[in-house]
Amino acid sequence: MLIELKFEAEILVPVFAHGLCAGFPSPADDFLDEAIDLNALLVRNRPATFLWRVDGHSMRDAGIFHGDLLVVDRSLNPVDGDIVVAIIDGEQSLKRLRIAGGRPRLIFENREMPFFELPEIAEVEIWGVVVCNIHWLRRQGRGQ
Repeated sequence: MLIELKFEAEILVPVFAHGLCAGFPSPADDFLDEAIDLNALLVRNRPATFLWRVDGHSMRDAGIFHGDLLVVDRSLNPVDGDIVVAIIDGEQSLKRLRIAGGRPRLIFENREMPFFELPEIAEVEIWGVVVCNIHWLRRQGRGQ
């Protein structure tokens, strides 16, 4: 599902100046740094940026899950290792781009799925490059 972005105003969110410890606790100040505008953080090129909602499980080993919201930039040139939105014979698909021996491949990131073999005669367009994944850690719509 393609979602239209609207940019009516800055969305400023305060940012802590110190990194958040994800290992052993360390003393940290409750010091706030300047606020970050989420529009500026997530969107580098407004006319070329779109949101896509993920439908399926083919990219779960890359940390992209069913229902996640992806920020996709059409202005970027895809490179080896990028996750891309590809149009394969008219169907939108999310894949990792791999280039080996000068030949591009599009692959799933789910060990439980069969290898994706791109047909030789397939019509393929790399529509955009995924630059960010918005992944909710708390179920939406429950007890706000």
